[in-house]
Amino acid sequence: MKNKLLVQLVKLRHKFNQRIKKLSQLRYLQKSKTFNLLLSMAVGVIVTTIGITTDWATTGTSTLTYKTSWIGNTIGSGNLRVQNNIEAMYVAPDGIVYTNSHWDEAGMEAAIYKDGKVISAIGDTHGWSRGGGIAITANSKYIYLAMTQGSKGKTDEDYPPEGTAWHCVRRYDLSGKPAPFPEGRGWDKSMLITSTKSEVTGLATVGSELYVSDFAANRIRVYDTDTMKELRSFTFANPGAITIDLQKNLWIIQSKNSTKPGKILHYSQSGKQLPQQIADIVEPTAIAIDREGKLLVAENGPRQQMLVYDIKDKPVQVGSFGCKGGIYTGIAGEVRDLKLYGLTGVGKDASGNIYINSNGFNKSGTDLRKFSPSGKLIWRSLGLIFVDNADADPKTDGVDLFTKQEHYLMDYSKPAGKQWTYQAYTLNPFKYPQDPRLHTSPDGTFVRRIKGKPFLFLTNMYNSFLQIYRFNPATDGKVAIPAGMFVGSNGADKPFLAGKWPPSQPQKGEWIWRDRNGNGKFEKNEYDTSKDYPYIGGWWVDSKGDVWKALRTKDGIRHYPLQGIDAKGNPIYNYSSMEKQTTPNIFNDLRRIEYFPETDSMYLSGFTIDHPAFGDDTGVAGSEIARFDNWSKGNRTPRWRIVIPYDTTGKREVSTAAMSVAGDRVFAVTVKTAEVYVYNAKTGAQVQILKPGSEVGSESGWIDIPYGIRAFRRSDGEYLVFVEENWKGKVIMYRLAG
Repeated sequence: MKNKLLVQLVKLRHKFNQRIKKLSQLRYLQKSKTFNLLLSMAVGVIVTTIGITTDWATTGTSTLTYKTSWIGNTIGSGNLRVQNNIEAMYVAPDGIVYTNSHWDEAGMEAAIYKDGKVISAIGDTHGWSRGGGIAITANSKYIYLAMTQGSKGKTDEDYPPEGTAWHCVRRYDLSGKPAPFPEGRGWDKSMLITSTKSEVTGLATVGSELYVSDFAANRIRVYDTDTMKELRSFTFANPGAITIDLQKNLWIIQSKNSTKPGKILHYSQSGKQLPQQIADIVEPTAIAIDREGKLLVAENGPRQQMLVYDIKDKPVQVGSFGCKGGIYTGIAGEVRDLKLYGLTGVGKDASGNIYINSNGFNKSGTDLRKFSPSGKLIWRSLGLIFVDNADADPKTDGVDLFTKQEHYLMDYSKPAGKQWTYQAYTLNPFKYPQDPRLHTSPDGTFVRRIKGKPFLFLTNMYNSFLQIYRFNPATDGKVAIPAGMFVGSNGADKPFLAGKWPPSQPQKGEWIWRDRNGNGKFEKNEYDTSKDYPYIGGWWVDSKGDVWKALRTKDGIRHYPLQGIDAKGNPIYNYSSMEKQTTPNIFNDLRRIEYFPETDSMYLSGFTIDHPAFGDDTGVAGSEIARFDNWSKGNRTPRWRIVIPYDTTGKREVSTAAMSVAGDRVFAVTVKTAEVYVYNAKTGAQVQILKPGSEVGSESGWIDIPYGIRAFRRSDGEYLVFVEENWKGKVIMYRLAG
């Protein structure tokens, strides 16, 4: 309504200007003082109108016609937000939590948490070939952090030689700033090099000694905490996390290998193995000692609990914390305070409060919780999003949102950043160990209702596959069950996916897998095979459940009509029913495709003959978007064409990453600025530009995935626009009036 009014005002102003111009050309009016007065007043009105409409069209559309919110991170803006993953943590007696991880997109691989807030980042762990690690500890003076320093061709500045990486312990003061020492290495002399072969896998301190797990050398190395000089070492096979008991002896996780399960062994400070050990566990991932001297163990096997052992004599399990079976007990996948999943850290403070981090599986994201000694949740910090985007369930009008592993419940009446509740974790590695999400890195999510039933479709950063998941609440609760998968052709006579997964995959070409017997496993008789052009431009699943694929060639559209739902609940697709369709001749490099059967409208994006690509920039949506009506009737003449931001210099400063169509709007998001261009779907006219608002610090990272934008129109006409923001670990959500 407002856009129509603006157009009418502009037309009226133009007509008025023309009339005034004609009148002013009459000589007798030029000499009239009355006319000059009226003309001045008219011009004033026009200028004021122009000012109002211009302000409304720019400032107004930036702040008044839409709102910015976010999903998936407890903190929506600023540098101190919840990190992408926590792979190790240490809990100090005062309740300060120190964390570490290999990678965080915004450079906060390691952080310090207190009372549910990030109080500091442990600095300088990112860039210059640096990364974090999987071990951390602290004493009353310093933080000791496992990290890796790669080469930069600057050996004169004390970087490793080319082709070499230093696996280090880096020392920091308790505020998170590097604390150099006399023989320290690296550009600021704060690094202790322990290996050039594998990372540090465990750290602990007692008195003036620092214990370090050197995994590659199968040794525990002991250093002075102040001078950082090595004091001694002793042999230990596959050393992992370390903790120190009240008698100042060591408990060390012996990591599992291909033939032996993991266990926990007991050693003296001098390196003598003591008789006690704990072997009645499946996958210990973290350990700590509480104030009473009991050993806390993160059991990341099917139990998904923190186990408590009395270790005064022979270790005896005397308790556990968390629901047995973790998030898969009760309603599988449903999030509850005491349901844990993917444990990477445990600890207690001096008051007996319990701290546990769940990292999910295949690094699903941070879920750090603090409980009272009685087990009541005190606070929770979530950082669940990394290289991901959200989509809405059409049946619930956007109340249910899904990302690749998470399910959120929305309450749009609440303030920005408070609308989402973490409802479910949809991956179960114990029941479905062949789930593609455990073996690949999917990102963009499509949520579809096919014959009334919900399905998830996932792609990846390179459009190399399309994964399909079904739901069966009676058997699997909230868990998404692997149902099918499309992969692209690699153009060579070898398997499409390297490695041992999936089993029995065809040895060449492309394939479609369907879980015919419903067990979630890839089995030999479940593949349909073909061979096609290798370079995929994009995937799409329409509202009927048909799958579309765009290839970067002249006959580059593939249509896979849904052939029904099988007895196990899987959608059926095959190559025998696949239709090849010709790319409209305006395109010479097709990138994205969205088809809407309700209106028989096809939206395509790519590079065109008029606006060709500058080089082979595979990650972008192209230079134009075009709409075609009556697509199924063979029409290939566009209703409209719009030029979208694209690179003409080779510098990639301006390019469009992704597009999404919903209702009467077409949305396109740019790579580096993350600006959302909004177009009228009927006319192709640009309507406005959406930019991140103050709610998210008016900032966003780059768009890294081909489906970095996803739009949904609610029943009241409101548009929800979801944009990838993996820089600071969230999905940005715009709420745009219809």
